[in-house]
Amino acid sequence: MSQDLRDFLALSYGELEELNLKAKEQRKNRVAADVIQEERLKYLTDEKRIKAVTVMFSDLEGRLHMLDYDKKFLIKSWDNLTFDGSSIRGFTAQRESDLRLAMDWGAFYWAPADYFGSGKVMVFGEVIDKDGSPYVGDIRGVLKQYANGLYASKGYTLNAANEIEGFLFQGTDAERRYHETGKFEYVNTGGYYHSLPGDPLRTFIDKSAEVQRAMGFQNEKDHPEVAPSQFEINYSYGDVVTAADQIQIYKLICRQVAGSMGLTASFLPKPVVGVNGNGMHTNVSISGKDGKNLMWDPKGEEKLSKFAWQFVDRILTHGNDICLLLNASVNAYRRLDPHFEAPNQIKASAVDRGSMVRIPIGNEKSSRVEVRSVGPDANPYMVLYSVFKTGLNGDTAKVKNLRQAERYLPDNVYTAIENFQKADWTTALLGADVKARYAELKLASADRCARALGTIVKAAEVQFHHEVYNQYLWNKF
Repeated sequence: MSQDLRDFLALSYGELEELNLKAKEQRKNRVAADVIQEERLKYLTDEKRIKAVTVMFSDLEGRLHMLDYDKKFLIKSWDNLTFDGSSIRGFTAQRESDLRLAMDWGAFYWAPADYFGSGKVMVFGEVIDKDGSPYVGDIRGVLKQYANGLYASKGYTLNAANEIEGFLFQGTDAERRYHETGKFEYVNTGGYYHSLPGDPLRTFIDKSAEVQRAMGFQNEKDHPEVAPSQFEINYSYGDVVTAADQIQIYKLICRQVAGSMGLTASFLPKPVVGVNGNGMHTNVSISGKDGKNLMWDPKGEEKLSKFAWQFVDRILTHGNDICLLLNASVNAYRRLDPHFEAPNQIKASAVDRGSMVRIPIGNEKSSRVEVRSVGPDANPYMVLYSVFKTGLNGDTAKVKNLRQAERYLPDNVYTAIENFQKADWTTALLGADVKARYAELKLASADRCARALGTIVKAAEVQFHHEVYNQYLWNKF
């Protein structure tokens, strides 16, 4: 069929950016949900060139799931969308499998047709249990409830920005084929900043940055990272739920762009030994009712407020408890290696990049806390929820010296699982049911891999990784 016969929506990058920034501004200004809902439904009804709506949600481990609904069907049935939760790892048992998807109409995105297909728009969904309550395994919903509750009770706005590193490897599906090849092949060996215009890595970064810009990310800078074929594309702060959504979209964009080039974008924390791994440094701050940054105090130590240092204290106190939430895979523990700027020391520092928490140079606007010991494959909603709730509601006064490393994060997933299971705090954080499900998933992955990490990346730690998850391979175990 001739393409001319199809009249599907395909907007320019400039038009996309304008629409996405407007939607982002609505979220920032907390426009009432019913107002946005009415606006979005009218738009979908009036825009004849849209054929489908992609509804997105994440499972307990953070893997992004997408369902395409015919637009006409969605307009009529958006308030009664059901799906089989027993098919989603970490969700319901088969005997109680029915779940619903509600629309978070504020989290609405227009994506470039050349990478996502024409005639489609995207929206994040909220998972609803059979009784109509938010589903406890949907950590995005848990995070949103927590953030909204703090805003209502204390006027707090939770802000976050994540620096997400990845590798670009030769070939499509390089992770899925790792058990056949036993290695990843770089597309570039130049290293930090040494990527020339027009080479594959620089072209990939440029294209990905263009898509991010079009989707309202408000980019800051992008560059190759320290390791060969490694990249990082930075963008601006957002409210905590938007920030977590953008992590999911960021990785999706990178994978789409890489695939179009016959390459693979990988967010395994340490896919290659002997070089720096991938991190997801998580920068967080909190604004008060007046919009002022509560982390800032020009007279405080490192120009941080007492409020901020208490926040840091609580995170360090619970560092081992929440490590499994920040480093969620077998492979993640290869990254916590002191030879490669590993942030495995449970301390805070303005200069030492081996610290779990770093205090970046800042001013009244940019003052923040940076949690460095986060892997890019962790559930972004789980990461931000655990960081903020721990920093605000966790225990204090168990860390005598915030500047001295008396403890270290675990160097293997089994110790991390044990710490997670033993901790009372993780039960308070997630509830006993979700905590048990999450631990069970992590243990299942760990038990399929070699118990000792050793000096080479094992095929199993890639094959049975939750972001690379292949049901066929799991069933062959």
